[in-house]
Amino acid sequence: MTDSPFRVAVLGGGNGSFAAAGDMALAGHEVRLWRRDKAAVAAHRAAENRITVRDSKGAHDVHLSLVTDDLAEAVAGAELILCPAPATAQPDIARALAPLLTDGQVVFLPPGTLGSVLLAKAQHDAGNRAATAFAETGTLPWLARKHGPHEVTISVRAVRLPTGVFPLSRAEHALAVIGRAFPGAIEPCGDALSGALMNAGCIIHPPLITMNAGPLEHFPRWDIHNEGTQPAIRRVTDRLDAERIAVRAALGYGAPHFPLADHYATEGEEWMYGRKSHDQLVESGDWREHIVLTEHRYMLEDTRLGLSLLVSAAALAGVETPLARAFAAIGSAICGIDFLRDGRDLGRVGLGGLDRAGVQAVLRTGFGA
Repeated sequence: MTDSPFRVAVLGGGNGSFAAAGDMALAGHEVRLWRRDKAAVAAHRAAENRITVRDSKGAHDVHLSLVTDDLAEAVAGAELILCPAPATAQPDIARALAPLLTDGQVVFLPPGTLGSVLLAKAQHDAGNRAATAFAETGTLPWLARKHGPHEVTISVRAVRLPTGVFPLSRAEHALAVIGRAFPGAIEPCGDALSGALMNAGCIIHPPLITMNAGPLEHFPRWDIHNEGTQPAIRRVTDRLDAERIAVRAALGYGAPHFPLADHYATEGEEWMYGRKSHDQLVESGDWREHIVLTEHRYMLEDTRLGLSLLVSAAALAGVETPLARAFAAIGSAICGIDFLRDGRDLGRVGLGGLDRAGVQAVLRTGFGA
């Protein structure tokens, strides 16, 4: 239990949002959960706003201070706004949240796919000049799955969260606030683009979902992290990750780059989830699931949005990313959507038409500074 609880708003009703709400309440913070589904909110209120959190230490029954479908009610007075919702939901959330933000609030997207800049641009476009900070990190802080409407199992908690802030000029305040929610885990990595280029989802998931397309469509349930993670796929993943790291280096971002290979390693540098997290993920059995290729977030979020952002950042850096382009093309063929045209490039978050110096200036001081 923390000695200094503070008010946290959690946005969304999925695996990550329930893990966030449950874990923040378990730590003693005042937690408000917002979700759009009115029926689900009513059911949760009828269950007295409780969440059961299951982890390696057993089951923990926690109480949320508020469950609501009113976004203004959820975020009013919140010091930290946690948004673990998929990147595909961020544009709608950005429009709704933009006029509500106030001075000193911190919005944290774990991870973000440069959603931190997207949300900041929405706030600016709404005419809201509150001194809000936005931040994002490289992965969801929990390996978690919901079991039932008000129960979540957390298999692993992140121990290292490289975090970038927008605008960078507000990093000190933002990191202090986020650090209260994730004590000892937050590692500053510079600006928001640096944080976005730590995103592990667009590295691990595109090869897994496209190279396992056959068994995913054949078997009713398939674990892409177990049977689907074979040496050939791991070699491809490492090459794709090398493209990400090359883009980071070319843009001037220094180490550590959190190479995905460390996620699977048993020695050397600890990755975001620490040691043996991949083994724990597989052992949990929670990722043996039915995946619809054209609907799953590994395709629509990580392959479409994540890889299109990586390709766009690579163009700014002058770096070739053949594998990122190839997986985006395969995903486009599977879904019948041009991922690079309709995905998320720098222009879609408000950084279009700028050279490298211009992008860096906005990342440092914000929009309209």
